[in-house]
Amino acid sequence: MQINDADRRILRHWLAEPGLARAELAQRAGVTTATLWRRIERLREAGIIRAETAAIDWRRLGYEVEVSLRFTLDKTDPRAFDDFTLAAREVPEVLAIETFLGSVDVRLNVIARDMAHWTALYRSRILTLPHIAEVEALMLISTIKDSGGLAL
Repeated sequence: MQINDADRRILRHWLAEPGLARAELAQRAGVTTATLWRRIERLREAGIIRAETAAIDWRRLGYEVEVSLRFTLDKTDPRAFDDFTLAAREVPEVLAIETFLGSVDVRLNVIARDMAHWTALYRSRILTLPHIAEVEALMLISTIKDSGGLAL
């Protein structure tokens, strides 16, 4: 699907301020509200807009620790990826699971309330995941950029 300048304006303003009312978004994008609704629906149908989601600030909910874990799996078992990801999905503190080609097979993004919670979680839920050959933990200190996309 080809998108035009009006589509780009809609997406650009929506990304900048996701909570805008549709009427305000239409005005800023320079289209009517009816046109906005049609274009958004067309962008959804084309798969360009995948979802509307809530961005939760986990720190404000008491989760002070965020860790990115990089795993190399023991791939001698053909079910290693499936077993690992199935078990990782069961850990509520795992926010994201990503698979890669290269020396890292899987990355988990994990949150914890504090260091004591992190230590207990790491020992009881993370290190017990199946097929781990190697794990590296990277603790998040700060986020410099989190734009979620390219300029439109």
